[in-house]
Amino acid sequence: MLDLIAKVFGRDSSSAVIAKERLRLVLVHDRTNVSPQFLESLKEDLIAVISRYMEIETDSMDVTLQSGENQVALVANIPVRRMKRAAVGGP
Repeated sequence: MLDLIAKVFGRDSSSAVIAKERLRLVLVHDRTNVSPQFLESLKEDLIAVISRYMEIETDSMDVTLQSGENQVALVANIPVRRMKRAAVGGP
């Protein structure tokens, strides 16, 4: 999702690439009946949970839904800076 935003705002100015990414997102959301807001909320929740255990690069994080014939997969690419010694608020 962040890659799409980066592409739209100037990193990759190729309109064909941008259009292809937008179409891919629309198709995935349409097939899974998941709104972009839902996916963004899911991403924020993932950040909150994973950040308890690791320092991550949220700016480089990419969370998408990919659909096959009869299944949907949540794909998360989350760059990890380092592991935390103890979980924050953990037992």
